[in-house]
Amino acid sequence: MALAQTLDQFLRKRGTYTGGLPESITAYRQMRKGVRMMSDHIWKRRLYGIIAGAALITACAASPQSQQPDVNPVGPVGGGSASVLAPFSASGHDGMDAWRADFAARAVAAGRDVEIVHATLAELRPLDLYLAENVEIARTDVASQAEFAKPIWDYVGSAVTTDRKTRGAARLDELTATFDRIEAAYGVDREAITAIWAMETNLGSYIGTFDAANTLANMAVEGRRQAFAESELLALMKMQENGYVTRDQLVSGWAGAMGQTQFMPSTFLTYAVDFDGDGRKDLWNSAEDALASAANYLRASGYQKDMPWGVEILAPSGFDWSLADGEDRRLSTWTSYGLSPMTGGPFGAPETAYAELWLPTGATGPKYLLFKNFDVFKTYNRSDSYAFSVGLLTDGVAGKHGPVAIWPTELELLTRRDIMVLQDNLNRLGFDAGPVDGIAGRGTKGALRRFQKASAIVPADGYPTTVALQQVMAAD
Repeated sequence: MALAQTLDQFLRKRGTYTGGLPESITAYRQMRKGVRMMSDHIWKRRLYGIIAGAALITACAASPQSQQPDVNPVGPVGGGSASVLAPFSASGHDGMDAWRADFAARAVAAGRDVEIVHATLAELRPLDLYLAENVEIARTDVASQAEFAKPIWDYVGSAVTTDRKTRGAARLDELTATFDRIEAAYGVDREAITAIWAMETNLGSYIGTFDAANTLANMAVEGRRQAFAESELLALMKMQENGYVTRDQLVSGWAGAMGQTQFMPSTFLTYAVDFDGDGRKDLWNSAEDALASAANYLRASGYQKDMPWGVEILAPSGFDWSLADGEDRRLSTWTSYGLSPMTGGPFGAPETAYAELWLPTGATGPKYLLFKNFDVFKTYNRSDSYAFSVGLLTDGVAGKHGPVAIWPTELELLTRRDIMVLQDNLNRLGFDAGPVDGIAGRGTKGALRRFQKASAIVPADGYPTTVALQQVMAAD
């Protein structure tokens, strides 16, 4: 999940993360193997769709442009020299072996330690998750991830559990002194840190069973995120050169994120701290180091202590739901429109604070004003469902529960193919939904909302249902 921590930096400075449809992934792999059965026209059209789709996902949220770690780039493929490197044993995958030989040479040429380069890459093996020819097995594209694929009520139901809230509250009590020190040092609320901890590794109980170097190497060989994965591998080598970790400590999740709070290697280099004072930045075994490191990262991302992440709201009859347009407005403006907290009382934020009206399931479900800390949560994972779950867990470990409003599970939602039809038709009508990628992100919902507003459809909430699709398809 913490892939998003460094993905935004990568997008702005060095390259492009791409994710797309399974058939496009297959085409990409065929091209890398030398199969030329598709025409250049079809391939380029699909590839551009993948790239545009990723741009839409990453454009849906803001995250801080953090300092890049001190890792030298490796340069172009084929630009290294293998003369100083001992030979590698075969991995069982020709493409992996060819990439490894070239990347290792480039890493050495970029200044990485020869022995560490060899040790990091020596035991690579292909993973079906990335390199299986069957795209139903190899599902690492954005749209296949639960936070984008599941209805939000299903995602929240599996993430925001009673067990996580209860055990999170218990851990808060057990680690009171530690959290006192972390809050004093970094100015991040302990409940938010605990919520991240719960979401990422179930409070440290599951940190993954993958090898970070092998996972990142597979990501590089798979190809869609090669430059990103190579950059993270260089950071992994830098971690070892600096003495922060040894090769056998590099246990990770499926995307290469490590430790109890799931840091990518470059994030580790920039934000990991030795909070327990034992001379090591141990995010795997030291809860103090892991939690303080997460607090350090959240602070750098703009976290505002003692401010809400979001507040469920009530609205007056006849409210204009097209105002859920992604724009931040002052809280005083929202209250002047008649919005108030669902549970009564104050919002817990100054009238000058900015907030966005968000309708996760349209006008018939829970409705929220989202504040700055919601965007900060998204620096861990760029989906609204993820950040919303972190927010609910933040409240949950403090004994608050929500949402109060009932999820509209009776709504007939769109399949991925339906969403592609919706996007295509919105684009045809002049309401820019972005790429036709089957992901109903904020760009698609915004286009639908503008169509609804222009067509005098009430409510103009931008929520993609079968009824909304029919209305769009029926328009001239």
